[in-house]
Amino acid sequence: MRRRTRPAGRGRRVLKALGICLSVIIMVTAGAGWWFYQHLNGNIHSFALDGKGGTEKADAFGRTPINILVMGSDGRTSAADCKLGGGCSKTGVQSGNGNADVEMVVHIAADRSNATVMSIPRDTMIQVPACRDSESGQSTSGYYGMINSALQYGPACQVATVHQLTGIPIDHFVKLDFSGVVKMSDAVGGVSVCVSDDVYDTYSHLKLSKGTHTLKGEAALEFVRSRHGFGDGSDLGRTVSQHIFLSAMIRKFKSAGTLTDPTAVYDLADAATKALTVDDGLGSVKKLISLADDVNKVPTKRMTFTTMQTAQDPNNKDRLVVGPGAKTLFSTIANDQSLTTGSGKEAAAASATAKATAPAVPASQIAVTVENGTTVTGRASDIAGALTDQGFSSATTTANAPSPATTTTLTYGTGQKAEAQMVAKALGLSGSHLEQGSSTGLTLVIGADWPSGTTFPGGRSSPAPADTKAAVGGARASTADQAKTCAKVSTYRTVEINGVSMTPSQAYAAARGKPDSDS
Repeated sequence: MRRRTRPAGRGRRVLKALGICLSVIIMVTAGAGWWFYQHLNGNIHSFALDGKGGTEKADAFGRTPINILVMGSDGRTSAADCKLGGGCSKTGVQSGNGNADVEMVVHIAADRSNATVMSIPRDTMIQVPACRDSESGQSTSGYYGMINSALQYGPACQVATVHQLTGIPIDHFVKLDFSGVVKMSDAVGGVSVCVSDDVYDTYSHLKLSKGTHTLKGEAALEFVRSRHGFGDGSDLGRTVSQHIFLSAMIRKFKSAGTLTDPTAVYDLADAATKALTVDDGLGSVKKLISLADDVNKVPTKRMTFTTMQTAQDPNNKDRLVVGPGAKTLFSTIANDQSLTTGSGKEAAAASATAKATAPAVPASQIAVTVENGTTVTGRASDIAGALTDQGFSSATTTANAPSPATTTTLTYGTGQKAEAQMVAKALGLSGSHLEQGSSTGLTLVIGADWPSGTTFPGGRSSPAPADTKAAVGGARASTADQAKTCAKVSTYRTVEINGVSMTPSQAYAAARGKPDSDS
């Protein structure tokens, strides 16, 4: 029996139909992807920095660090923010940028091996530079006030203020409002945090029992806003609890499944692009993905969280000023130095093992008298500023040299050679410029061989290392891998119920009828 053959025309029609279906599927898939991409790009709100944050310098391999100022705004600029933050009963939805009640400088190393997050307490009093908000037109000629207030003149002004204070080049900024925190915490499926005791902050409304909780939505916002619930009830305690929250969120980002689930990734990207205001340098999905990839390269054990060292303002007990050691911390970040070792331990431990070679006196205690022996006005001030920017003592002074100098010399007293070598290394001076004198102290005479710049011609090409041990002193340092750290509930009477002052734990017991934030 002869086998019946299928007509050739029918086979071609089937292949053609399959080809058309496949083409339609490809077009629909590509179109959906393009729609998602355009949708996400359309969510992003961005501003120009116009170079107000300085410029990063590349390392020997051409790689550059990334420094981002992350700001949490207290602005009530939407109905959602009014509901979450309160305070709009009389004013309604407000306009403007509000204040930057959360400020963190996020530094990602040039080689992406480590990162540092430095919080700047909102109560710090500083000099705000002259600024003009390109969007609102609001401007200031500069003033002395709380650091968080600079945001009222636009994100670029807040960046310029932090750059002026720290000397750290700020490449980018990211700004979130109240609803942004809620969206981000929901998108990652909640953030796990621990509190050391029962806590009820009657101001932020955070109410949690002792132990570990997974916080979403408003509960997450209440936790990061709480300043009366933790530590001493001030903004300093809040920065530490925020570090615990962010560390947990980073661990969640890096955990298996979070970044491999397409639905979770889209939800996260959609929430992030809706929640964030960024600079133009981050103003696209592609750039934000690249940034996320850079962060993902850093192991959690090498992500260090710190708080800028502060002291109480002598003129106002409720305000802070920049404290001892802060300049060394600034220099460490600006010089792209890690605050952890390769094993994830604090760099201070590594410094402690090098006592045989380390100088007995830290840079912060080394003062230099800088004298101008040139005909160029301001040379002594330039060099003195370069030294203090690198963490040397603020007691460094300037003067004119007794007579013109042809060559630059650094004279040191008996037993101060190691200190002189530290100063020389910071400025790129060779040993031939050092001389031992008959009096104590360090005196640097700028000669005609150094007419400009803050690095001696032909000297070093990169900044001298800051003292990392001093950098973490009083900075409340922790790393993102510390999953068992609990936020320390305040033991002070920082809250009140019906006019009665009490501790947050006492308030928790007194408010049995109020449900917990995570209930």
